[in-house]
Amino acid sequence: MHIHFYNYPTGTLGIAESNNAISHICYSNKTPFGFAIKETPLIKKAAAQLDEYFTGKRKAFDLPLELKGTSFQNAVWNALLAIPYGETRSYKEIAEYIGNPRACRAVGMANHRNPLAIIVPCHRVVEHSGGLGGYAGGLDVKRLLLDLEMKTNEK
Repeated sequence: MHIHFYNYPTGTLGIAESNNAISHICYSNKTPFGFAIKETPLIKKAAAQLDEYFTGKRKAFDLPLELKGTSFQNAVWNALLAIPYGETRSYKEIAEYIGNPRACRAVGMANHRNPLAIIVPCHRVVEHSGGLGGYAGGLDVKRLLLDLEMKTNEK
């Protein structure tokens, strides 16, 4: 298991690989337990795709992903992958999408535990009322990501 750190407009992101797949994107420059700092070819590829995303050249990621969670969390994370670039969905809409319309709060908790920030776009999930809701990287980062996608879509 390897991790390497890069600086982006959102701050320092750690990109981690395990089992030949990207397993974590974390808002931190701290090495998680069990990970060695090493820049692998796959981590470099993920970093390059994130660079393209932040410059508006990439709207979808093409990487092998390792998503380890409960069946509910995996259902939510797969629903997030279906949200088009530059669009948002509410927690309620995600709950309905996965066939569990009363699970809005649980959708929020699954978002909070998303191990692949940005790549699995939990930043695209907002409150039904239009509020931002929460975000592991902070609301300023969530707004930055949403604004980036909206501006790129306008071009």
